[in-house]
Amino acid sequence: MKNIVEYKIPFSSKNIEIQVREFLNYYGKDKTVFHSYEVANKAKELAEKFNVPKDKAYLAGLLHDISVVIPDDERIELQKSLGEEVLKEEEKLPMILHQKQSVCIAKELFNIKDREILSAIECHTTLKKNASSLDKVVFIADKIKWDRDHSAPYLKQLNKALDISLDQGCKTYIEWALTNIFVLHPWLKDAMCDLGM
Repeated sequence: MKNIVEYKIPFSSKNIEIQVREFLNYYGKDKTVFHSYEVANKAKELAEKFNVPKDKAYLAGLLHDISVVIPDDERIELQKSLGEEVLKEEEKLPMILHQKQSVCIAKELFNIKDREILSAIECHTTLKKNASSLDKVVFIADKIKWDRDHSAPYLKQLNKALDISLDQGCKTYIEWALTNIFVLHPWLKDAMCDLGM
């Protein structure tokens, strides 16, 4: 198992967009390159609509899945080696740890220090208690531009909900997710309470 720093590669540019592409391509994650740019652009678009800083939304969207390079069967051990708690729901579905591990990679390898950006990356799969508008924008952008071969079955309903509010968009997606969920992460439970669900 590698630690986070061992994933570092030499970059040809100081431009973070180029770095993200190089990093993911280096690890053979070409499909994630496409998804990351789609989410970044959607997050920027939603940020404009909901009066959230566009540059932060774009950057969080670009980096949200950067830890895809870590194999799922190494995630739990890596999280523990970082001195971080692993919840029982994450033990059952280690892939959920990718949101937290993307924060580690964003900080360590891409030098991201902005707490708001890191927060949005950290909860892009589950949301969390007291989620900011930026957190919600990145969460929803990821759901609109999900990484499957077909469009999201909830997309039409979600877009209608976003015409009402960002919170309504979050609720609409979560209501759909609850019928298809493998584990109910405690952060999602907290977010649902905050949203009055």
